[in-house]
Amino acid sequence: MTLALIRHGETEWNRELKLQGSTDIPLNDTGRGQAREAVELLAPERWDAIVSSPLSRARETAEIIASGLGITLGPTYDLLTERNYGAAEGATAEIVAARWPDRQYPGLEPLDSVVDRGTRALEQVAADFDGARTIIVCHGTLIRYTLQHLSGQTFDQILNGAISTVERHDEAWRVLSVNGEPLEVVATR
Repeated sequence: MTLALIRHGETEWNRELKLQGSTDIPLNDTGRGQAREAVELLAPERWDAIVSSPLSRARETAEIIASGLGITLGPTYDLLTERNYGAAEGATAEIVAARWPDRQYPGLEPLDSVVDRGTRALEQVAADFDGARTIIVCHGTLIRYTLQHLSGQTFDQILNGAISTVERHDEAWRVLSVNGEPLEVVATR
């Protein structure tokens, strides 16, 4: 089973370098264009299904991709929601540095919780779409740390509209690409 993990397109908060987290911010026009570009990258292969986070920026990205590929838009999964950054949501890096120099924001969701949700989401989508080549549209932090956990490698960031892929063999997930670039060393977990 192959899954394509796509970070939603850009929002105004992305453009303004504000922490979004679980705050529901819509796509902007650049983000819609990034979703259309993802369609072009995905089109050469067959995709059977598409699902997303319930947050509107991910859902709209998924809608654009589903329409462009001619596949039915599947359900949302709460497990795919972005990390909750608590009190820091809506803040710029400068504000965060001034208020929380230790980056421990009130209400911050622990990274182990994010990784747990990300891996459980992969398992749930795999079970729900048994063997189908499925696209998952969600969020940068969730994708980044889930892929780091699965591969044992570190990644700087997940780009808006970028496609990362994983494959399941028996009980193990294998990371094939991150931000559209193949991994040189593929690890399994």
